[in-house]
Amino acid sequence: MSVFLFLIAEEGFNSLMRKAVEYSSFNCFRVNNDIQFEMLQFADDTIIVGEGSWANLWCIKYILRSFELVSGLRVNFHKSKVYGIHASQIFLQAALTFLSCNVGLLPFKFLGLPIGDNPRRSSTWKLVIENLKKWSSLWKNRHLSVGGRITLLNATLSSIPLYSLSFFISPKFTQEIVKIQRNFL
Repeated sequence: MSVFLFLIAEEGFNSLMRKAVEYSSFNCFRVNNDIQFEMLQFADDTIIVGEGSWANLWCIKYILRSFELVSGLRVNFHKSKVYGIHASQIFLQAALTFLSCNVGLLPFKFLGLPIGDNPRRSSTWKLVIENLKKWSSLWKNRHLSVGGRITLLNATLSSIPLYSLSFFISPKFTQEIVKIQRNFL
């Protein structure tokens, strides 16, 4: 029951952010004139994306404080991070002090994906390849039937790379992924 109550509270936070964008209190990230987004959310993980301005900082602080008062939940600012892309160091330091947050460095992981990393680099895909090798070696030692291996292959060993490939293009490493899957089968 508490999970559902939390999701209802998070929907309120989402509405606060949308209203702030609608009333031009918060300048969100615009991909082009048609596509914009102000935040990414999954369960209790939230990324707020916007321009590096004082108006946005005040708006974020106001929305977070309003969320705390309305929901009764507390935002842990010591676990929160501010990432600056093309922002001056002076502004970042002021933002950290103003929001009582820590500075975050790029790349970082959000839901298992490297954010801010170049997907064309082999280091980005090494984690996916190592993850596949780890899971396939753990299951290979178990005495699984062919049907069991196919089920694990379809359910897990295919979904791990598909998740990353749904965000990033990797023509160079697909052959290695297929090779690991074939060896497992």
